[in-house]
Order: sequence, then structure tokens, then C-alpha cells
Amino acid sequence: MHPNCLFISLYLIKYIDEKLLVLLRDGRKLMGLLRSFDHFANAVLESACERVIVGDLYCDIPLGLYVIRGENDLEKELLPKHMTRVSPAEIKRAQKAERDATDLKGSMRKRMEFLDMD
Repeated sequence: MHPNCLFISLYLIKYIDEKLLVLLRDGRKLMGLLRSFDHFANAVLESACERVIVGDLYCDIPLGLYVIRGENDLEKELLPKHMTRVSPAEIKRAQKAERDATDLKGSMRKRMEFLDMD
């Protein structure tokens, strides 16, 4: 058994029958009661729902009993080929640039709405 498998099992055991928020690699957020898991981090959520967030709005979409497939090869990172690993400093700069661009887009939209008065 890979050492990470033991760590995952020891970490998750305390969350059995607890409500969890699970962030998936694709960005989706699932909530539900953790009912079971294995050493590959496959997990079963009961009364699961997907929380979808758009701006200041959110919705919990019921999924029922839901199986999350864990990592079968803990040594291999499954990232798209176009992704580039960078330093923590560089990722923080990229996050700031992304926030600044979002803020600028929002302020431009507000200006345009102001000018678009009939």
C-alpha cells in the first residue's frame, strides 16, 4: 500500500457520517454525508448535491447517492497538457492579474450601464 493511501484513510475516517464539501478537479463543488471511502479516495456521499455559484447567486442541485471516483495512481498528476507548473510567487501574480481584470470588467460594465440610460 502506498504511504499516501494510509494517510488518506486515516484522514477520512474521522469524517464518516459527517457533511462534507468536496471540491473536484474540474471545479465543481459537491456536498453530502460521507458514508464510505477506500484507500484510493473513492468516496460515497449520501444526500449529495452540487453547489453551483454564479456571481452572488447559488443553487444546490440534488444528486442523491453519489460516488466520487478517487485517484487510482497517486504518483501521477492528471493535468491537461497545456498546464504549466509555476512558482507560488508567479501563481499569486497571476491570481492578482485575474482579479484585476475581473474588477476592471465589472467597473466598465457599470460605466456602460450608466451611459445606456434612455
